Amino acid sequence: QVKLQESGGGSVQAGGSLRLSCAVSGYTASVWTGWFRQPPGKEREGIAARRSGTDITLYPNSVRGRFTISQDENTNTLYLQMDNLKPEDTAIYYCAISTRGGNSMTESTYDYWGQGTQVTVSS
Repeated sequence: QVKLQESGGGSVQAGGSLRLSCAVSGYTASVWTGWFRQPPGKEREGIAARRSGTDITLYPNSVRGRFTISQDENTNTLYLQMDNLKPEDTAIYYCAISTRGGNSMTESTYDYWGQGTQVTVSS
């Protein structure tokens, strides 16, 4: 059984940084690994994706240049480095794995999800 567990969330002031981790167990071959977030009162949105086995990474304009997705394949851990955080980055953050192709920023592409970790950015 594949399980994902996020950690590293918390509260930070605007301009600060956080690194989220996602421990993966029962790992299965993936096509995409990704990070999503759900701001208060809004729908969940894709914010970072990495094509497994490649250097291909994708980000929406809202986080490009500030967020970096990476993976340690030795420890099966996914990471999201978040720099220059803004109050609008406040959300619950989720990691996810897709075992099939599709739009990497779409929820339905992903098969396995973590429980989420809260990130709060104050001004």
